[in-house]
Amino acid sequence: MNEVQGPTPTGTSRPYKSLADALRAHRIAPANYDFIRAVVEAVGISSLIDRGRYIEAIRLGDGPALHIGKTYTNGFAAEEQVLVGGRALPLLPSEGREPYFYVTHPSELAPAATPARAKGATTAARVPGAPKPKPEARATTALNLSERDYGVCDVCFMVRNAAGRCGCD
Repeated sequence: MNEVQGPTPTGTSRPYKSLADALRAHRIAPANYDFIRAVVEAVGISSLIDRGRYIEAIRLGDGPALHIGKTYTNGFAAEEQVLVGGRALPLLPSEGREPYFYVTHPSELAPAATPARAKGATTAARVPGAPKPKPEARATTALNLSERDYGVCDVCFMVRNAAGRCGCD
């Protein structure tokens, strides 16, 4: 590799031995590994370099370097078509790197994860379009304190308290 590479914001710039090493080092979601690998193979990459916030992927031929971030891959030309799994990727215009385009990684397109369930809740996966399960019958709730009957005093005819006492005791 005879290309001169600029430093990262921290002043260092190190090459990666493999794409897997680069993705792990940048803590990119494992769900995106196959997608990014397919994009890199479709474009043709000669080397991968750490640039701080992203991985710079140098192309084999002419063309801009790809910037692989946690949620995107940027650096495609307007006329470029990238095929992954026999499907052309939808390219979106880049805001920070005109005139290039980017693609969003699949994990960003997936629905948001549901919050953690309460202890003891069922964890069965729901099929979209399936009817909602019927709620389980609740246990009868305890009576309100004002509805409890502790009896009436035989002497003063006052209602007894929970301890069994009345006003004349």
